Amino acid sequence: MDMKNIQVLLVFVLLITFSANINAQMISESAKKKVTVGADVFTDIWMNVPSDISTRTINQGANVFIMYNLALSEKVTTFAVGLGFSNHNMYGDFTIEDIKADPIVFVPIPSNVVYQRSKMAYTSLDLPVELKFRFDNDVKIGLGFKLGWIIDSKTKYVGDIDGTEHKIKDIKIENMQTFNYGATFRIGYKFFNLFANYQISKVFEDGKGPDIYPISVGITITPF
Repeated sequence: MDMKNIQVLLVFVLLITFSANINAQMISESAKKKVTVGADVFTDIWMNVPSDISTRTINQGANVFIMYNLALSEKVTTFAVGLGFSNHNMYGDFTIEDIKADPIVFVPIPSNVVYQRSKMAYTSLDLPVELKFRFDNDVKIGLGFKLGWIIDSKTKYVGDIDGTEHKIKDIKIENMQTFNYGATFRIGYKFFNLFANYQISKVFEDGKGPDIYPISVGITITPF
């Protein structure tokens, strides 16, 4: 699943939000409390980036998820578990010349080369869990953990090669960790939340690539 697929899913979630607002009376309160459907839109802040390259300020990414809520107390606390997809992107002045190399090496793009974009991306199938606190004024706080299984990875370069513009995409980057995991945090009001995810695990296996990992910051929209 690439970024275009994630964007389609985001549009779908937004349509659900619009429909839910119009037909709220058709959804029972008990159903709303048991299931949460939502999407995160965020930017990735990349840590431990090699010193000879730089990343873009905005590295857009997205999650979509559905969670089942188990009430732990009558009003306030809920434990939720679910499934989702997430897509992370790292844009910058680099390429990976050989995605099958051991180790993976990020190579700076020479300053005299004209290019539109160059990125590395990966998509995960996620298992999120979250402890939710809901208050009488509709303020919500969520503390969670997310385990992801990387199901797709790629690099993409659009720019000049030997005086001609090329579009190059390579898939299935070697030496990535099979699983990633991290802590999540949300705070918001009704269906709108601020979102953060700290990926504890590194993207690549030890010694087989740079020790990079993302911190994601953005917003969450939950139709119900």
